[in-house]
Amino acid sequence: MADNRNATRNETVGNVVLPRTIHLVPMDYIAGFAVRPGLYETNGATAIPGGVNFTVHSKGAAAVELLLFHREQPEPFAVLPFPAHYRIGNVYSMIVFKLNIEEFEYAYRVDGPYEPERGLIFDKSKYLLDPYAKAVTGQSAWGKTQPYGQHYRARVVKDDFDWGNTRNPLIPTEDLVIYELHVRGFTKDPSSGVEHPGTFAGLMEKIPYLVELGVNAIELMPIFEFDEMLDYREVNGHKLYNYWGYSTVSFFAPNTSYTASTEYNREGNELKRFIQACKQKGIEVYLDVVFNHTAEGNEMGPFFSFKGFDNNIYYLLTPEGCYYNFSGCGNTLNCNHPIVHQMILDCLRYWVTTYRVDGFRFDLASILGRDENGAPMVSPPLLQAMAFDPILGDVKLIAEAWDAGGLYQVGSFPAWNRWVEWNGRYRDDMRRYLKGDEGLAYTTAQRLMGSKDIYDSAARQNASVNFLTCHDGFTLHDLFTYNDKHNEDNGWDNTDGANDNNSWNCGVEGETGDPGINELRRRMTRNAFALLMCSRGIPMFLAGDEFGNTQFGNNNAYCQDNITSWLDWSLLERNQGLFRFFQYMIRFRREYRVLRASLNGGACGFPDVSVHGAVPWQARFERYDRYVGVMFSGWERDSGPQVVYVGSNAYWEELEAELPQLPASMSWELRVDTWNEEQKTWPQHGNRFRIGPRSVKVFVAR
Repeated sequence: MADNRNATRNETVGNVVLPRTIHLVPMDYIAGFAVRPGLYETNGATAIPGGVNFTVHSKGAAAVELLLFHREQPEPFAVLPFPAHYRIGNVYSMIVFKLNIEEFEYAYRVDGPYEPERGLIFDKSKYLLDPYAKAVTGQSAWGKTQPYGQHYRARVVKDDFDWGNTRNPLIPTEDLVIYELHVRGFTKDPSSGVEHPGTFAGLMEKIPYLVELGVNAIELMPIFEFDEMLDYREVNGHKLYNYWGYSTVSFFAPNTSYTASTEYNREGNELKRFIQACKQKGIEVYLDVVFNHTAEGNEMGPFFSFKGFDNNIYYLLTPEGCYYNFSGCGNTLNCNHPIVHQMILDCLRYWVTTYRVDGFRFDLASILGRDENGAPMVSPPLLQAMAFDPILGDVKLIAEAWDAGGLYQVGSFPAWNRWVEWNGRYRDDMRRYLKGDEGLAYTTAQRLMGSKDIYDSAARQNASVNFLTCHDGFTLHDLFTYNDKHNEDNGWDNTDGANDNNSWNCGVEGETGDPGINELRRRMTRNAFALLMCSRGIPMFLAGDEFGNTQFGNNNAYCQDNITSWLDWSLLERNQGLFRFFQYMIRFRREYRVLRASLNGGACGFPDVSVHGAVPWQARFERYDRYVGVMFSGWERDSGPQVVYVGSNAYWEELEAELPQLPASMSWELRVDTWNEEQKTWPQHGNRFRIGPRSVKVFVAR
């Protein structure tokens, strides 16, 4: 019988316009609930006037059931099979009326064929998490076992956050200074002094610090919902978790264990407040996203979502139905299948429109360019769609341009002039040069110039994300404190983590009380950061490097939820000189745009950029193969000519070098000398200068 009492005018829910006839059609009744066919183009669970719309799709399913749970109850209080006539194509959609979103959680059961050799492993006994879930239950307490085993459930989220007149900073790529951090580790240690350690609220308390440091973009390690308990172990009495979070459970849901309080049906608001506060200070927020695999693992892994909806669509499978493992984590997402392609685009658009995210760093991004057989594609549809999507038009797209299957695409990642890349060659070459390896002077010059040998077109002159440290590997302090990794606490007999660190312990392995070695280590750190800030491209560094944070030689701290990975803020007070140097170099980079971009082809008769040995204009390094000079020159419309000369000596002895001859009306000034901790301006008399062992000098023309 038709029930017309809920007749209403057109209403808008999110981006969905509900027709006025939505309540005027005859209703069905299932498990005591009034239901009707739903909004087929609106994936996930969406609150609408009078009820909730549930939409899910599966190509191989024979039947789908919606399960409703009372909060924190293990078994459903209602099971609602989708009627056959509620299915259109492969989409199941149903509106359930008189549901209060704060009174239930939901999951699905999906029935279908079980033919593993074809990749079909449907199991109607499994409770499945909605692939478009906006919030996952049972995850809000860090380090607690999921109360329902691996039966994740979802909540319906009411998006009523008021962004007001908040605008995205839209910082030009050339002006970025990116700061990579882990949400929990940034403030978890008591030394952080925040009221809400290890949370988005704790990060909010540190925004004044970020402003003081001078960075204008922060890159958050994974904040999509993950389960830190999936890889839980105990080693020598220590609890080891999936701390980093590179194992996604739900792509659309924020990690609720990163909130200071449980946000029932308002999940994400604390994160939104943090992002809003960053934007008000001119800081962009990027997310490190993991679309290359999920937490479901291989044949031995858990079964909680994608495997149960369409295993052979969501994952790359061998002809025998096994999982390809280009991620090194058990499975590989089938990114260029149209269904997965669409889900990833929907996900990115959601984070941009709902959370106002400014950019994404794509973990093992080369996987996103593999076809359904695992082969690299020339023009991957997914990467091209991201590059040209209108919603993503102002978003920074950052690729980790390699994967665990051996595909390495630094300099050749499909870009369409939209993508930038983590430059692994910058890291490796600069580390080798800094520690004094011979024959790297000219290569170092290329890295300082924006890796022109790799990114040789004008359209890609800022495609290189330059970094010496990131979450994966040594901290900057440890880079000059350890020759070898020390990952024994990870429980794998020190076999995990990279062996090719290109580090140097300055003569003693580990911490020492020797003042000479400690001063050398601080100078090496200053050298590294000075060259990073004087390199064209986009600089990025790891949180804590600015005050000498250490991981005690662990170069793979993915499981260390303790002081190994947490920042020790007491080091900030002890290493104030280092912190001030980092501040100074960030300001210096901002002052001289010629370090960041080509400016009208040069100035003062000099080319845009030039390479010098110890003798100007002679880029011969047979004798001085550890000294390199790079000069940047350009004309800034508002400030006139800008000329900056960067001289770097990786020798263990003092050297004499010469600056290029300036026009008669100009003279050189010394602005950076890493031999000294405190920086000021020194006049340079004449063109010849001496540069201390293992040090960097930067001159500017006046």
